[in-house]
Amino acid sequence: MCEHCTRREFLGTGVASGLMLAGASWTHTWASQSPPAQPMGKSRICVIITGTPAPVDRDWGADINQVNTMKARLARAEKDLGNVELIMGQSNDTQQTAALLEKAGPAAPVLTINVRNFSLTRVVKPILDGAHPMIMFSLPASGHDWMYPHRWHRRGHRVTLLASSNYDELERALRLLRVVPMMKQTRIILFPPARGTAPAQSPAQVKKRLGADVVAIEEETFDEMISAVDDEAVRVEADSWTKNAKEIIEPNREDIRKAARISLALQRLMEQEKAQGLAVGTCMGWLSKGFPCLGFARLRDSGIPAACEGDMDSLLTMLMFQYAIDRPGFQGNATFDTARNALWTAHCTAPLKMDGPNGEEAPYLLRGHSEVGGSGCVPEVKYRINETITRTKLINLDTILTSTGKIIEVPEKSVHGCRTQIVTEVHDSAKMVANWSSVLETEDAMTLLHRVVFYGDHMDSVYHLARLMDMKVVKEG
Repeated sequence: MCEHCTRREFLGTGVASGLMLAGASWTHTWASQSPPAQPMGKSRICVIITGTPAPVDRDWGADINQVNTMKARLARAEKDLGNVELIMGQSNDTQQTAALLEKAGPAAPVLTINVRNFSLTRVVKPILDGAHPMIMFSLPASGHDWMYPHRWHRRGHRVTLLASSNYDELERALRLLRVVPMMKQTRIILFPPARGTAPAQSPAQVKKRLGADVVAIEEETFDEMISAVDDEAVRVEADSWTKNAKEIIEPNREDIRKAARISLALQRLMEQEKAQGLAVGTCMGWLSKGFPCLGFARLRDSGIPAACEGDMDSLLTMLMFQYAIDRPGFQGNATFDTARNALWTAHCTAPLKMDGPNGEEAPYLLRGHSEVGGSGCVPEVKYRINETITRTKLINLDTILTSTGKIIEVPEKSVHGCRTQIVTEVHDSAKMVANWSSVLETEDAMTLLHRVVFYGDHMDSVYHLARLMDMKVVKEG
């Protein structure tokens, strides 16, 4: 093992090197399979109210006032989300269920609302037979049907349950259900090589399992886009990063200008390709043209996940969570301090708006990249102390690694490791160290190392999403 090499040089040896060469050889295959770019349309979700409302003062069931409240909340959610279309109706038998499913489409996910004892069990067969992802929403005392969704899931159906008196959970149901159709409309731009688990590197398997298209782009084509960026626009972008930084440490004016030009070119690329995700497998070699880290931050802040080092597992994770919670992820390396029961996450690219596109920007410094002698320009983002986080990654297209923690420290100025750093208190750091990536059959350091961090505790949503997408969950730590 080399003692003075960068992470790029280290990861380019052994098994990782073989993966990179394999990825490069697929480039033209991917490009030739590129589908025509289409804007993402609204995701259809079938909402089926099962049964007839109960009397207001008796019976096991939701009454008409509760049903009307649920309908109103769903209508507001449809308007607020903006990218879902609800096909709503009532069903009292399997024929009415089948008619609603036909109207919504053969692959439409389904939200069922049980309003009377055993009304769902009488009408659910076409949903299960059609393999529709389904969430059942069940108010307290709205019937005994809440007992069955998890039984159906154990039999292999993609079903989960939200049993709650909180009507806002109806919007969460729509957010979770839309992930499946949105992934099928997703277009991913890749600068090869792809990295990560073997299934995630395969465009055919990504398409078969999740429905997303992976399109390779040659760097030479992108170089032309870089040159075409307007100089005045570059000046404005560079001034914005400079003006809003708490401090500028290593980067000079030319470093910032190059990074700003790349940022604008990446935005143009994603707009031109009508793409929803980006992975750059050669980012550590971009210093001469300008590091993409500022551009990655801007893309993630605007709702477009971007993964460095070609990490397709991390990119797919960010896409799923972007669709489910409308928040960007912080993809980073892990390191532990068991003396403090802490896990660090660090990387040189990080979003500013971890609360979502309408949230406030976190404070940041402008730094040189930590692994190329301080050259270039990257953000060192100062995330919130005491914030609860969810740390996760989809691997092999079928398993979600996940844990939660709390940010207990953010260095004033990073020294060792990558620039943006968070130190999080976890449940059991010693157990996490011992079991880290134990379910992965690879020796590739990057694949073992990376996780994606999101603000908030989303553990419950992880389990619901896994049931809907036929995935396993491995809780780390």
